[in-house]
Amino acid sequence: MSLNTINFEFLQSLRTIIPYSVYRGVVSNGEITLIVPHTHIYDVLFFLQNHSSCQFKSLTDLCAVDYPEREQRFEVVYNLLSTTYNSRIRVKTSIEETSALDSVVSIYPSAGWMEREAWDIFGIFFLNNPDLRRLLTDYGFEGYPLRKDFPLSGYSEVRYDDSVKRVVCEPLELSQEFRSFDFDSPWEQRPVTALKESL
Repeated sequence: MSLNTINFEFLQSLRTIIPYSVYRGVVSNGEITLIVPHTHIYDVLFFLQNHSSCQFKSLTDLCAVDYPEREQRFEVVYNLLSTTYNSRIRVKTSIEETSALDSVVSIYPSAGWMEREAWDIFGIFFLNNPDLRRLLTDYGFEGYPLRKDFPLSGYSEVRYDDSVKRVVCEPLELSQEFRSFDFDSPWEQRPVTALKESL
């Protein structure tokens, strides 16, 4: 029995156990991806960590992707590892710019800094995160630098001014109208051949 077949059967069992918490699931290249509504992300991750047939005890990564053309602009991706069963699973959810996503720090303590990073560079708010502060940018920084609509040159310029003998911060006066968004990603244009999907 191939790894894809085993994972597909495991995916089917997950969908029967937690049917209303999973929009859909995909098995591709031996990896399972669950697409979950943002209102159920906490419950699904809690289940995946604690159920005896899952045991995904380690959150290896939490990252975000910006799709400004979508209604639910941000996609948040959780990569989990089960050392008990030597397997991985990916859980994705989408959220609007003005909505909040439940923090999973109480399930995976390692999520604290990852959620702070997503907040800092994308502006995704994580409800009940105990320490949601800027992590990579300065406290007075305006905007979220990894959003696709953030100006390439930023909003301000920091330079050394020889006349006053100090570093000065000045607002930029460059026009940003030259930017045009091409929403075609080269990664999404490849043909998907070895993909099984449960509807």
